[in-house]
Amino acid sequence: MKTKREYPAFILTDKGAKWVGTGHPWVYAAEVTRAEGQWENGDMADVLDAKGRYLGTGFVSAESKIRVRIVSRNANDRFDRDFWERRVRYAWQYRRSVMGPDTGCCRVIFGEADGFPGLTVDRFENLLSVQIASVGMERRQDEILPLIVKVLREDGQRIDGVFLRNDLSTRALEGLPEFKGWYPLPGEPAPESAVTRITENGVTYLVDVENGQKTGFFLDQKYNRLAVRRIAAGRNVLDLFTHTGSFALNAALGGAQRVTAVDVSAPALELARENARLSGLEGKVEFVCADVFELLTQLWDTSRRAYDLIILDPPAFTKSRRTADSAYRGYREINYRAMGLLPRGGFLATASCSHFMPEADFRRMLRESARDAGRELREIEVRKQAPDHPILWNVPETEYLKFFLFQVV
Repeated sequence: MKTKREYPAFILTDKGAKWVGTGHPWVYAAEVTRAEGQWENGDMADVLDAKGRYLGTGFVSAESKIRVRIVSRNANDRFDRDFWERRVRYAWQYRRSVMGPDTGCCRVIFGEADGFPGLTVDRFENLLSVQIASVGMERRQDEILPLIVKVLREDGQRIDGVFLRNDLSTRALEGLPEFKGWYPLPGEPAPESAVTRITENGVTYLVDVENGQKTGFFLDQKYNRLAVRRIAAGRNVLDLFTHTGSFALNAALGGAQRVTAVDVSAPALELARENARLSGLEGKVEFVCADVFELLTQLWDTSRRAYDLIILDPPAFTKSRRTADSAYRGYREINYRAMGLLPRGGFLATASCSHFMPEADFRRMLRESARDAGRELREIEVRKQAPDHPILWNVPETEYLKFFLFQVV
């Protein structure tokens, strides 16, 4: 670059420069030929091609295979408080646009998709639940997190506290410790409880931002639950991997004749029962603690055709390419069993939340499962994550949720 810059520079191979030129924000250590200037872990650094052309500026990570996470491709940007506030306002304005008034529980910041590499912020009414997965974002949390609270409050949103769910194993890849606890907002006491109450699609849930899975509750299936509700009236529903009961309760609210919700976690089911009570659905859902794979085998032998709507919303069966084949077999097993249990004309809702199970592979698995079960699939809807989890086409990692709704004939 001709203009002298205040940041150190990382020079890339031609392959690395081409990759970054596609719009992907990750610069891999293997594609860095050299670094110019002094830098420390978490600093801002420029990324240049072999001819010195500017490609972007981002956070440096000394320990991760992702050496730089690009924050901006504008050489004129200054990464001060005003820059981060603009980014926060843009992210919140986007949610207000695509979610309308439905922002009481939503994802406020979705990492790279919002220009905040390594930062996830979920809103559960009066509480924000935060995960930080990059050292650069960790170093700037005292600037960015209060800004998020400020922007939401200025829009009339009640925010009482911010809880850090930094119990992520992936933090070790950035040299960061795992922990969880309240983030100290300047001059404000921490809330007395990490449990809050939210309403989504007319269903009331207790959300524990300290001990619940991920950030406390899965927001990405919000509108997929409505898709199930629309066809649930009068049906016998089996909701597998129910966790805290979200699909089951939506089916019950949609007028299902009978709902059975199954999960292997007894504590999750206790919370699901409480959610049913809070939503006025007590007694309308039967909660069963069981291993889903074992239960499907038992139902195969004893209770075929007992259900005419089955929901499969398992946890991610794979979190890396290394275990993708094993995950494929797991998805195939549960979908084959579910299709075989349904009567002809029954309905199947099936999902995968793993980025490492691409949609093409998931579709292939469903075709094979239907063939083996002697069924045909009539597609009703194909859906993804809710729009508060935006997908950037130049960042495939932001697209992870697949959701299919079929009639099985």
